[in-house]
Amino acid sequence: MEKPAIMTLDANLQELAPTLEAIRSQGVQHHIRGSKTASQSGKRFDVHSPVDGSPTCQVAAGSRTEIDSAASAAKEAFGHWSRIDGSQRSKILHRIADLLEQNARRIGLLESWDTGQPIRFMSKTAARGAHNFRYFADKVLSARDGQSLPSPTLLNLTTRMPIGPVGVITPWNVPFMLSTWKIAPALAAGCTVVHKPAELSPLTAEILVELCEEAGLPAGALNVVHGTGSEAGVALTEHPDIRAIAFVGESATGSDIMRQGSATLKRVHFELGGKNPVIVFEDADLDRALDAVIFMIFSLNGERCTSSSRLLVEEGIAEEFVARLKRRIGNLRIGNPLDPATEVGPLISEQHVEKVLSYVKIAHDEGATVAAGGRRLAENGCYVLPTLLCNATSDMRIAQEEIFGPVLTVIPFADEEQALTIANDVRYGLAGYVWTRDLERALRVSDNLQAGMIWVNSHNVRHLPTPFGGMKDSGIGRDGGDWSFEFYMERKHIALATGKHPIPRLGGN
Repeated sequence: MEKPAIMTLDANLQELAPTLEAIRSQGVQHHIRGSKTASQSGKRFDVHSPVDGSPTCQVAAGSRTEIDSAASAAKEAFGHWSRIDGSQRSKILHRIADLLEQNARRIGLLESWDTGQPIRFMSKTAARGAHNFRYFADKVLSARDGQSLPSPTLLNLTTRMPIGPVGVITPWNVPFMLSTWKIAPALAAGCTVVHKPAELSPLTAEILVELCEEAGLPAGALNVVHGTGSEAGVALTEHPDIRAIAFVGESATGSDIMRQGSATLKRVHFELGGKNPVIVFEDADLDRALDAVIFMIFSLNGERCTSSSRLLVEEGIAEEFVARLKRRIGNLRIGNPLDPATEVGPLISEQHVEKVLSYVKIAHDEGATVAAGGRRLAENGCYVLPTLLCNATSDMRIAQEEIFGPVLTVIPFADEEQALTIANDVRYGLAGYVWTRDLERALRVSDNLQAGMIWVNSHNVRHLPTPFGGMKDSGIGRDGGDWSFEFYMERKHIALATGKHPIPRLGGN
């Protein structure tokens, strides 16, 4: 069998060039009712690549006008899409998955340039998106399944109905894959969608909607409106025809969305921030634990909600483990994200670079030590060296606040009780990671960790049938499997009389 060619940075740049040139010349517009649409106001905003700061293109800036149009299109399409046979809906979703796989190279390269995420991770983004669509395509036929709950006088049945047009607001870190997490189950449930991508990484949203319609998705079933959260986002969350909002992003924005949607009693699903602990006990497989600690904070540039940004390490192994960690951090390959050798790419924007580096000063002011990194790598591009903060305590801001970058804070602990106290001493509760060979301890710690998802002796491995989501300030609701349908669908109860049981008579004959 012929070995696949090993792509180089130059080859990837050359392959991406025609796509970028087309985007630069045409710009990015909204996609409403099956057509590309400019903003009625004529407003646009600039997008720059974090790779070198160069301008990528101009993007239409949507407002309430475009959201109204998209919501109207979604409402009209819902009447058809929600009623077509489930087997037909399943076939369309499978065809979408096929097209995502066929366009995987284009999607991965563009996503890498748009976000700064290394191509070694983004090369799989379309495959993961296709997997999302295939999984929910297979579940379409069971989406309306319910229960039979007979009583002495009634046959009680439950079923589910799609809730209606929904809004999906996605983040800038891994936008294509996260969009498919939300859009695939919504379409499988029979809902229609208005998608508002992050303004910092809008490029692949247009590819997704075009491929969906090429696969046979009716015009208006998926609409895309670009723009800022303060204008297009607010208009979407307040719109009376949008019955639910699925949002991935910051906790503060989630609070805003909840307030904005309260007047129309919107259902919300929030995947929000995290300050996730990875707890390493003395008896752990330290080689594997070290690999997982490094991967879960420095892959995807640390810009992931499930990153293990707090390392809690037992005191007896702390010095040796941190020394090994520091050596490995120094070997991480930082550079152009289109280079297959790159392990850490540039952060999303100059503003985000400033935010991440501000925590280095905060660490210094609080008495912590910058043991590695803590500075920019180059003047051009948004590159920040992977950073290790030591001599930290749980009350420091670097241990409490989500930095969302390649920054790891180390806190030693004396025993299991203290590890749990430190782990739970944050307002977030998205994920947790536990490393120990003691099964009883693993179960005890997992049971007492205040987090929606816990991996034991593993990094974050996403399995679509399982519930994904957090507690406390990390979110509301769960994605995955039947949990997704419970969000995008309404539960209905139907009671059928099984006999002529007595009915109380009021008012005489």
